[in-house]
Amino acid sequence: MCLTLMCSAMSLCPAPGSLLLRDWHQSAEAKEYVGSLLRKNARKVFGLIERPVLPPQVAADTVSYKIFVSGKSGVGKTAMVAKLVGQEVPSVHHETTGIQTATVYWPVKLKSNSQVLLFKFQFWDCGEATLKKFDHILPACKEKADAVLLLFSFTDRLSFDDLPNQIARVLDGSEKLARIVVGSKFDQYMHTDVTEQDVTEFQHTWQLPVLRMKSVNGPRLADGWTLDGRAGLTDVAHILNRLAENLWHYDQVAAGLVPAD
Repeated sequence: MCLTLMCSAMSLCPAPGSLLLRDWHQSAEAKEYVGSLLRKNARKVFGLIERPVLPPQVAADTVSYKIFVSGKSGVGKTAMVAKLVGQEVPSVHHETTGIQTATVYWPVKLKSNSQVLLFKFQFWDCGEATLKKFDHILPACKEKADAVLLLFSFTDRLSFDDLPNQIARVLDGSEKLARIVVGSKFDQYMHTDVTEQDVTEFQHTWQLPVLRMKSVNGPRLADGWTLDGRAGLTDVAHILNRLAENLWHYDQVAAGLVPAD
């Protein structure tokens, strides 16, 4: 994909915290909304047609987005989705077979009018081998998608250097998808092969946001649940807020409600 098209995509990406109240999920007002995502202080797992049950005194409109998770085998796509969902992060890598989907809900409050929205993110994850073997899988993952997360691993230099090729393989210039790059295994700094200067230069060249994602498991009880569901949400809040912010802004621009930056 040409640089001009990538710069155009970046023009639809707002600065962090420019549209949403970034730490609102930690406020007293957000307590009921966040509580609807938990059961006995552990994360609820939602099916495709399930949604959080909010108390009668609070309300929020739900906005839904389909997100395709793209990246080389082993970069941590499944681990990232598991962490966002609140499930155990796999300790051993296994190639994902077929297409796996997961649903994450996340409440936000808009700066502009103080409206509370409940974002529904539906992540589509597929193994690299499956994508290569079956021609219909990639179109299925991108059908009616709103965004693509392009993953690389901080512990795998080749996955970072392959990002331009990954963009060319997954996207073409006619697709109106929000694009965000995520660097996984950011917590494994002792083994990093990608420096902050590398990331800065990539962002400057490609004009795409790069988010950083930890991949370690949190504390666990004997039954396997996270010891503190709220702490787990806080750990991934920056990713969920950036996704919400970029997708909301992208939609507003597409609808002609706000100008592109």
